[in-house]
Order: sequence, then C-alpha cells, then structure tokens
Amino acid sequence: MSEFGEYVRQRREELQKVDPGSFSVRKIAALAGIEPSYLSKIERGQQPPPGERTIIALANILSEDPDALLAMAGKVSEDLQKIIRRRPRLFADVIRQLKDMPDHALLRIVREVRDGDW
Repeated sequence: MSEFGEYVRQRREELQKVDPGSFSVRKIAALAGIEPSYLSKIERGQQPPPGERTIIALANILSEDPDALLAMAGKVSEDLQKIIRRRPRLFADVIRQLKDMPDHALLRIVREVRDGDW
C-alpha cells in the first residue's frame, strides 16, 4: 500500500514545484479535511490509505482521477460497488475476460458501450 502514499507525495511535490505556496503537506491536508501528520504518514507508507471520501478529496486537489487513486489504494468506489453488486457474476466475468486486452481494444469497447444505441 506504500505505492499509494508514494504516488500522492510525488504528485504533491510536482505541483508544489509549479506553485510552491499551494501544495505543502499542511495546505493539502487542510483542503482534504485531515491532519497534516496523518497525510505525512500516508505519504511515507506509515499509515494505510485513507477512506474513499479522503482519497476522492485528495484526487480532486491533486488533479488526479479519483478511480485511479482508489485503485492504487486497493479500493473501489461505492458507486461502482453498487453497480457490481447488482450483477456480480456478469461483471466478474467481463473483467476477467478484459484483463489481458491491450488498452486500445478496451478503449474501443468503452466507446461502443458509451455511444451505442440500446
């Protein structure tokens, strides 16, 4: 789980280079509604990733995709969990079938599903 904290730290530090006053641990923690010491421990891998709400807040602050940060943390958003729970076998099968597909093939499927006339 240190991958999550390391990624958050790297992203925060990248943004801090561009805008030094806005991306300190203290400022990011305040915007995310957590203690600076807690964020620091997360970044150093001394704490597991926080809950969904905090991860989404961090994603928005750091201009990252919330689903990607949740996945890095080993989590799935509550809205996706609800969707999967409605048809668990079907979604499990779809994900397993798609796991080795190249990105361009997955993107084509996403476009077809999104743009299709059902």
